[in-house]
Amino acid sequence: MRISVIQMSPGAEKAANIAQARDLIQGALADGRPRMISLPEMWSCLGGDRETKFREAEDLPPPGSNEPGGEAYEFLREVARANGIHVHGGSIAERAGDRLYNTTLVFDTDGSEIARYRKIHLFDITTPDGQGYRESAVFRGGSDIVTFKLQDVTVGLAICYDLRFPELFLKLRRAGADIIMLPAAFTLQTGKDHWEVLLRARAIETQCWIAAAACWGRHFDGSGEPRFTYGHSLLCDPWGQVVALASDGVGWVTGRAERTITDKVRRDMPVLDHRKLA
Repeated sequence: MRISVIQMSPGAEKAANIAQARDLIQGALADGRPRMISLPEMWSCLGGDRETKFREAEDLPPPGSNEPGGEAYEFLREVARANGIHVHGGSIAERAGDRLYNTTLVFDTDGSEIARYRKIHLFDITTPDGQGYRESAVFRGGSDIVTFKLQDVTVGLAICYDLRFPELFLKLRRAGADIIMLPAAFTLQTGKDHWEVLLRARAIETQCWIAAAACWGRHFDGSGEPRFTYGHSLLCDPWGQVVALASDGVGWVTGRAERTITDKVRRDMPVLDHRKLA
């Protein structure tokens, strides 16, 4: 299965981000003929103050309904329907009372929503350069493990900071995952040291393909302070080898997730069968 991961440099204005996403998706479709496209974390609104985040967030229709959604929701739905592909919509901000959810949406080839995942682990840390992040000040954490079927392949969902919690990835593997999607806006300071290492580790541990679409470049927080994301979107195989990797800048990379590779790795080293402690 061919998968394209889109690398964006979004800001806080949703309309401009949708225009950027549209151009990059069309390029990836023409170049790589993917069966599924994935966008980064918070691609529709990255940065800005609390008021901006709530303004650009969306009220989502009930799962499985045909009710219309907001601009980003309908954009993702139309990309899937118009091109006959699956669209993994990275994540967008979902309104939920006085907080938001950091939410992944997945659409099938006719534009129907088939999966929705709310980020479980919230990014409340201080990076090595002293910048503080407190995602829980605006967002709620989710609680559900989510997978979906793409014909004979099971796909698991995670978002950014979830990457540091291998127990989530083990639960996804136990739920049948063959591929795990991880959209991200990894900070430059953490990403340059940990991004690829952690992605490869999760792939090796779970013997799953990992598709990680990431934000790259500069955006501004609510106080106008510049923040930098690392990029380096990639596709990693179940042996931990990176088979497609984006460098700096906006763009995309496309790779092929092969079921035969997954089956061989799991047959030759059946670590899930050997696990004793979890």
